[in-house]
Amino acid sequence: MRAVVQRVKNASVSISDKIVGECQIGALILVCAIKNDTISQVEKLANKITKIRIYQDENQKMNHSLMDINGSALVISQFTLASDLKRGNRPGFSEAAEPEKAKHLYNHFVSCIEQSGISTQTGEFGSEMAVHLINDGPVTIFLDTDQF
Repeated sequence: MRAVVQRVKNASVSISDKIVGECQIGALILVCAIKNDTISQVEKLANKITKIRIYQDENQKMNHSLMDINGSALVISQFTLASDLKRGNRPGFSEAAEPEKAKHLYNHFVSCIEQSGISTQTGEFGSEMAVHLINDGPVTIFLDTDQF
């Protein structure tokens, strides 16, 4: 499973110009299920994201996690994180999980984030969405469960 975590001052997601999810100080999390992902990997990724220390302490050092700052999260399904450009300039997405499996893993990921006590909102799986954010820092972290 892959994710891009952006530290944000606020973020929102809209469908047809209607806001369907938002968060304030916290994280915008773009997440992609890869075809061989397991529930265990989903849980590992969610646990890692809630605990990565990307928020500043009183000394301006990144020593606090999303949980430490009582931040909120906006989680968006982003299958394009599985893009492959090895065969040219048009991305291929053959590594992305099939939609039914991806939706199940995505929903489980969201549930894991919520169960950690983080206020969580989402976009709508499989929909065309417009995401608006104010990136804080900017701090943007890429995670892949194959790397940890």
